[in-house]
Amino acid sequence: MTTNRNGYCEDHQAKASGWLNQDRGSSSQRGYGGWWKRIRARILRRDKGLCQPCKEQGRVMPAVAVDHIVPKAEGGTDADENLQGICKRCHKLKTEEESRRARGRGQNFQA
Repeated sequence: MTTNRNGYCEDHQAKASGWLNQDRGSSSQRGYGGWWKRIRARILRRDKGLCQPCKEQGRVMPAVAVDHIVPKAEGGTDADENLQGICKRCHKLKTEEESRRARGRGQNFQA
């Protein structure tokens, strides 16, 4: 049992995606102010409110967020073609994978 917000005990923190482990501030403080809200609305309209990764797998799920296909940390941009509607489950899985890759890069730099 744990009381950690991310649901992982101290022994298993490495499995956490990392995005709840830090005080990231509000969306506006992180640079996602009014302009991002306009982009988000446009992308969700373009994607008809559907999760694009689910759609590629033949599933229909509502999108709850807009995600960078190629993460900004890996060279992605805010261009419309790099943005997609995404459901909560897909967003969590994608973020966990991106976090694993980032931790792997960090280990490679230390070697």
